[in-house]
Amino acid sequence: MSDLVGRYFDAAIEHLRRVHAEEAGSIEAAAALLAEAISGGRRVFTFGSGHSSLAAQDVVYRAGGLVPVNLLDVPGMAGVTVMPAPLASALERVSGLATTTLDLTPATAGDLLFVISLSGRQIMPVELAQYARARGLKVVGVTSLAYPAQVPSAHPSGTYLKDHCDVVLDNKIAVGDGELTHPAAETTFGPVSTIVTSALMQAVVASAVGRLADAAADGDGAAPPLFRSGNVPGGTEWNAKQMADNAERIFYTY
Repeated sequence: MSDLVGRYFDAAIEHLRRVHAEEAGSIEAAAALLAEAISGGRRVFTFGSGHSSLAAQDVVYRAGGLVPVNLLDVPGMAGVTVMPAPLASALERVSGLATTTLDLTPATAGDLLFVISLSGRQIMPVELAQYARARGLKVVGVTSLAYPAQVPSAHPSGTYLKDHCDVVLDNKIAVGDGELTHPAAETTFGPVSTIVTSALMQAVVASAVGRLADAAADGDGAAPPLFRSGNVPGGTEWNAKQMADNAERIFYTY
């Protein structure tokens, strides 16, 4: 194993340990909102642009995941799926796209939205969180608080994602999102933001599932609506029933 490989794994592990220790309270606060939304029959939405979309997608329609979690899939902004690739970055700077996106969903007051943005400074995540709260949704922001301290907001208000959230999860990623250096490389490399942000999202889901399961065990509510792997016997049938039972809360089927 080369030194760089070892340094990369060490950096990722250290970040995971740090967010586990320092964000425990915020993780539980977000989990409480998620469990409340699920038990209350609400919808849950996740959004991220570019690579931040990977963590948003990671908790949608997957084995072990909660059924009523929906991806806000804005064309050109989910992962690296549009050509030319810089168009996805440009779309983040378009004012009005966030409000139009939310208006075209069945989101209503009382629903829950996760907005994932590493820098939290671009127009799309700021306007989406701001507008969602104005419409009565609860908002959890997943971002790096290092950026507001060092990089100006691109939103005309000068605010960041963190300023429009009920709960903020800080992934502790440094500005630039690179953990490694080399004398002959002209910039940092080896990002760990996807690993850490996905871990934060999955930790919130795990805690919420535990809360729901504990309540069900005590006779206070139903078992958490979870997907099973379609690769195990009965998994496909199980998932079809789960989606039918939660049809009013999902919009990733048609």
